[in-house]
Amino acid sequence: MLIVFVVALLACNKHSSSLASNPKISCIESEKQALLKFKDTVIDDHGVLSSWGSEPDKKDCCKWWGVKCNHHTGHVTVLNLSSSFPLSGKISPSLLELQHLKYLNLSWNNFSGNYSPIPNHHLGNVSSLRYLSLAGNRFLSGGNLEWLSYFPLLRHLDLTEVDLSQATNWLELVSSNNLPLLEHLDLSGCQLPNPVPLAIPLNSSLSVITIIDLSFNSLSSSVYSWLVNLSGSLVDVNLQGNLLNGSIPDAFGKMISLVHLNLASNEFAGGIPMSFNNLSSLQSLDMSGNNLTEQLDEFLDKLSGSEKSLRILNLGENQLGGALPDFTRFSSLEELDLTNNQLTGPFPTSFQQVLPNLSTLSLSGNRISGMLPNFTVFPSLVTLDLWNNSLNGTIDKSVGQLSRLDYLGIAFNSMKGVVSEAHFSNLSSLKHLDFSFNSLIFNINSNWIPPFQLDTIRLVSCKLGPDFPKWLRNQNNYSQLDISGAGISDVVPNWFWDLPPNLYYLNLSYNQMNGLVPDFSLQYSGYPGIDLSSNRFEGQIPRLPSNVTSLNLSKNNFSGSISLICAITDSQLNYLDLSSNQLSGRIPDCWEPFQVLGIINLANNTLSGKLPSSLGSLSQLRALQLRDNNLSGELPESLKNCSGLIILDLGGNRFTGNIQPWIGTHFAELIILSLRSNKFYGNVPLGICQLNHIHILDFSQNDLSGNLPRCFDNFSALVHRDDSMEENIGLDYIEVRTGDNAYMWGTYLANALVQWKGQEREYGKNLGLLKMIDLSCNKLSGEIPQEIASLVELVSLNLSMNNFTGKIVQDIGQMKNLDSLDLSANRLSGKIPASLALLHFLGMLNLSNNNLSGKIPLSTQLQSFDPSAYSGNPQLCGDPLPNKCPGEEKGPEPPLIATGNEKKIEEEDGDKLITQGFYISMGVGFAFGFWAIFGPMLLSSISGYACFKFLDKLTDWLYVMALVNLARLQRRLQS
Repeated sequence: MLIVFVVALLACNKHSSSLASNPKISCIESEKQALLKFKDTVIDDHGVLSSWGSEPDKKDCCKWWGVKCNHHTGHVTVLNLSSSFPLSGKISPSLLELQHLKYLNLSWNNFSGNYSPIPNHHLGNVSSLRYLSLAGNRFLSGGNLEWLSYFPLLRHLDLTEVDLSQATNWLELVSSNNLPLLEHLDLSGCQLPNPVPLAIPLNSSLSVITIIDLSFNSLSSSVYSWLVNLSGSLVDVNLQGNLLNGSIPDAFGKMISLVHLNLASNEFAGGIPMSFNNLSSLQSLDMSGNNLTEQLDEFLDKLSGSEKSLRILNLGENQLGGALPDFTRFSSLEELDLTNNQLTGPFPTSFQQVLPNLSTLSLSGNRISGMLPNFTVFPSLVTLDLWNNSLNGTIDKSVGQLSRLDYLGIAFNSMKGVVSEAHFSNLSSLKHLDFSFNSLIFNINSNWIPPFQLDTIRLVSCKLGPDFPKWLRNQNNYSQLDISGAGISDVVPNWFWDLPPNLYYLNLSYNQMNGLVPDFSLQYSGYPGIDLSSNRFEGQIPRLPSNVTSLNLSKNNFSGSISLICAITDSQLNYLDLSSNQLSGRIPDCWEPFQVLGIINLANNTLSGKLPSSLGSLSQLRALQLRDNNLSGELPESLKNCSGLIILDLGGNRFTGNIQPWIGTHFAELIILSLRSNKFYGNVPLGICQLNHIHILDFSQNDLSGNLPRCFDNFSALVHRDDSMEENIGLDYIEVRTGDNAYMWGTYLANALVQWKGQEREYGKNLGLLKMIDLSCNKLSGEIPQEIASLVELVSLNLSMNNFTGKIVQDIGQMKNLDSLDLSANRLSGKIPASLALLHFLGMLNLSNNNLSGKIPLSTQLQSFDPSAYSGNPQLCGDPLPNKCPGEEKGPEPPLIATGNEKKIEEEDGDKLITQGFYISMGVGFAFGFWAIFGPMLLSSISGYACFKFLDKLTDWLYVMALVNLARLQRRLQS
């Protein structure tokens, strides 16, 4: 109803009965009462309208917040209720009594209502409204916009985010005589119908429109035909966030009065047309987030007409190429953003002129190389962002003269050399410093007092140590500090732990810091993330901030109980890693408050006792890793409520009981399930086969018995190839949540301890590529299910040390990705399937200690394994075993007889060519040829993994071929 009230209110513009001569006249009593009735129907949770009232000190409504009156008549002419503390509720019809409004601003509130036809009895005299803003009322619908025709004096119309999805005639309404004075039109984010009608009659009155904002409406190129008719008057055009694609049309080049043009976040390709040379008044151009592929120097040449006017140029997030040109010819330039393009080469050797007003230079995410220039040619720089390029050499000390610099970011480059006080000598305005991931050595005097107070300090992998950097003692206001991997091997001084109250991110990881960590329980303004992992801190876990978001204390020497986590009361914790310490005692039963907790890693400690039932309250839990502790008892039934689990690792404990079917039925997203090295008993439940996403299934070293379920072909991720799976299993989590609800995301890289080719290995990197089933060291019996042969993506299968009987699965050759197969120490019988010879990539095989019989199939692979892979099978014969199969024993060859043996003689002569030198030459030639072809591929990060996987398998094949040919060569030489 809001639109109804607004239209009716502004359409009833009655002539005032008298004029007041007193300049101190107060507001009209009837209008005051109308405003009070309006207040009564509004929900005002923040007291925005607290100055409105009937008390004696509030009697003049012209002095109320948001209200302005005519000094002569006392009538309300301005009502501005836009606020950072939004009002909500309904709009009272009492506003209809405010008949003299010229300015109405109800923007950025939460008023709601749907459009309905305007009653005729509300249509009075034509409204005198000049300014109308309903922006930001997202629950408001504007209907078909017919009501706009009642405001002929309107100059400024802002309906940002009002739902206009039903306004199929929006373009016709704003293009007619009904709004002859309209200058400013803002319909951003209004869900405007698309496509725009092509045949719209344009009235000459529209020549006064100067500002138009149609951003974020999913409009297509059909809007051009309308805009081109406005080209003479347009000063500001914003079409950001639409579906404009293809080449940029000449229509924009014809808007010769343009001062601001925003075409960002569309799908434009190529470059800009030559007609952009006509834009001699252009001050800002934003074309970021498109698919522009032009060479940057050619792009800038087409803007030569605006060399003296252009102040802001944003071309970030495109594919612009070429070297970085000399852009100093744009003498008025203040902001230049070329982030995330494909620029290469060094900085220009010399800049033609100083740019006195350049405040922002953002070149991050390119491939700019070479040394840093002397930046004193840009004396007004506030932001210098060179993040993630290929820059090398040392940092020029001239950067220390940029007295206005606020942000200095050179992270992810190849910078080297020493950083001293001279690099910061005059940076009194610096707030953000990021030199991370360079080979920089800080050589700072211990008595140095920096000229700045930093907000962000990120010096990851820079060498600050071995001593703790004393200059940090003078930094009292930082909100982020990351000095991880900085080579610090010192005791952390006590003064450091007096951390700023606005801290929301602290990372000291991957150093060798030691000492005790004091009380951390001070309340911080944000929701801090704390990472002290991979150091040598000791003592008990400190008291923690009650509002901590992420906590990583892993790989230290902390000892004692973990019960202090129960003091985290703000329930915003979503990441907890206390693994690889010396923690003991029970896991506390206080998990109910942590409703956003997604990752728990308590592995590699000496925790004991049963799992608390309150763990089952963690409905958002995705990773639970408790391996290598002394935990015992059965798994609590409540755990099945953690249905979002992706990783469940309980290996290396003393858990007992049956493996519950709900592990399969309730954990449908599991990728890693490890229950290895526990005391589980009973059957493998049928429900396990519902784990469609499983990559690692490890039940080894338990007391499981009975037959395996015949449903392993339900493991979809092991049956079908998934090219979308990445090498690492990374789980995103909120690392930091600031006080204003901004988020900084971290990624937890999962790890798993597995038995791989006879050795225990911990995998983190490339874990996503490891697909394995390990059921070894149990008491499982019966035949190996035929369905296991369908697991064509399986890399490792270990069923050793059980009581399996029957034959090896005949179709095992279908499992073409098998790299490791261990069926040893069972009671398998019969022949080795011939299809086993099809496993060309098999790198480890163990069939020993069974009852296998017959001849080992011939292949380039099976004969390459050590005889021990087949030992303990008395009735097995054939190469590589020493015992030959019946009929394979050969006597001395008969002498050659010329008559009738020409073919045999020819073959003998041919073999004489295969000498030892032949094989050496073949090997050398292959090596050179191989590296000539595959060497460049190995240098490509994209094809690297595929190449290395191919090489691993190729190496096995070459090894087999070498053994076979060497044996043949030796026989030839001996004969």
